[in-house]
Amino acid sequence: MTTVHQACYEILREQGLTTFFGNPGSNELPFLKDFPKDFRYILGLHEGTVLGMADGFAQANGKPALVNLHSAAGTGNAMGALTNAWNSHTPLVVTAGQQVRSMVGVEALLANVDAASLPRPLVKWSCEPTCAQEVPLALSRAIHTAATPAKGPVYLSVPYDDWKEEVKPGVEHLVSRRVELAGLPSPDTLYSLARRLEQASNPVMVVGPDVDACGANGSAVELAEKLSMPVWMAPSAPRCSFPTSHPCFRGLLPAGIASISRLLDGYDLVLVVGAPVFRYHQYEPGDYLPKGTRLIAITCDINEATRAPMGDAIIADIALTLRMLCETTNKASRPMPLSLSRPEPAPERPGPLAPERVFDILDEVAPHDAIYVNESTSTTNILWKRLRMTEQGSYYFAAAGGLGFALPAAVGIQLAKPDRRVIGVIGDGSANYGIQALWTAAQYNIPAIFVILKNGTYGALRWFAGVLQVEDVPGLDVPGIDFCALARGYGVQAMRAASSDSLRQSLQQALASKSPVLIEVETLA
Repeated sequence: MTTVHQACYEILREQGLTTFFGNPGSNELPFLKDFPKDFRYILGLHEGTVLGMADGFAQANGKPALVNLHSAAGTGNAMGALTNAWNSHTPLVVTAGQQVRSMVGVEALLANVDAASLPRPLVKWSCEPTCAQEVPLALSRAIHTAATPAKGPVYLSVPYDDWKEEVKPGVEHLVSRRVELAGLPSPDTLYSLARRLEQASNPVMVVGPDVDACGANGSAVELAEKLSMPVWMAPSAPRCSFPTSHPCFRGLLPAGIASISRLLDGYDLVLVVGAPVFRYHQYEPGDYLPKGTRLIAITCDINEATRAPMGDAIIADIALTLRMLCETTNKASRPMPLSLSRPEPAPERPGPLAPERVFDILDEVAPHDAIYVNESTSTTNILWKRLRMTEQGSYYFAAAGGLGFALPAAVGIQLAKPDRRVIGVIGDGSANYGIQALWTAAQYNIPAIFVILKNGTYGALRWFAGVLQVEDVPGLDVPGIDFCALARGYGVQAMRAASSDSLRQSLQQALASKSPVLIEVETLA
């Protein structure tokens, strides 16, 4: 007899989901019974951390990862992290245990009441199968739904008495199924877009995270060079899709309507690739586009296409479309944009380091292919100006702005990319939301580096308090935290850097280590 348990593990094995991220409860134990030796289980001490690690792992791999949560309580703990995964198009298969079927109706302890509704609207699809025999089909559907564009998390709740049940005939057909989306625009659409780009007198390109996610940074560079276009990163970008040292690169767009419109003034055509149009943040009313400017977006997400307040949109495979545009567009005769001058090195001063100085030292010491995971939200603009990020997959940021992303994501990304060094740049306020990931890094010897910028305050909130003219609000400071002590308590080597020289030495020592390291740096507020 083949059980639901056996059939589901065979589906997971053949589809490549052999790394689980989880924090189990009693409802999940039957699913984890007889855990196969060719699978690995990465334990996290909090469900938000678990989902954050899986988010980083899946983004870095570009393939679905499996998350195992505990019923409603564990799902609830992970919901904040799920907002980031939803907004970053991260392919996650989130499973949760459920009470036995005969106990759900009476709402026994640990029953997940209306389980399929709980994670919505932060998932592409959510399901609790109507009977045990439907579980393998539901798991197969979940994997393929998560992996097809626009990628994203899905949710599957399974009563724990289902795993021992016998499957129905035909389940073997699910094991090796492949589902692919053929998303290249029609020849007419490509031809029309290429001609519009050629005929524009002053076009500009805005690239977003899905360019990096589909491995198309090189095509974005080729198209920009062919059309001599300046290139901006989309506002609040959770990934870096264009080399920051390239002559065409202009920086990170701000997240306000009026500010974006002001920077796009003078361009007659804006090509947005792989980004929402646009992900605004602070309220800054104004015209969405300057007068006389047209916008065309290429996106893999129908929701992003339809909710945009302006412009035309093409829903397509981003990598294929960029590649075809490079082949069908003629080279422009106008000169290439001039490179922006790099900022002057930050001066050395006594006392806490300026964030500019920290990033200068990082740029000097870190390998050229280092991967930065950012959650020092108040210094994000400084980071983009001072770090040279030139390789595919070099930068990650919380796509929904939810704190607690960077520290666990750095662990997951390092696990997925063992041949590159992952450096988390994390504010002291942010670090406390995912601090438990240090334990996982230590237990599994995942050699991520965590640079904690310690200024004793929620820097981004202080900036917003000024914008909103509410500087007298409470709760903006977080003094008295010893991150070195916390790290050592979780089993991670820790160092404190109080000067440029000590930061440089600490980074060199961390990069030479094959274990996780935390560096606490006191910085100016």
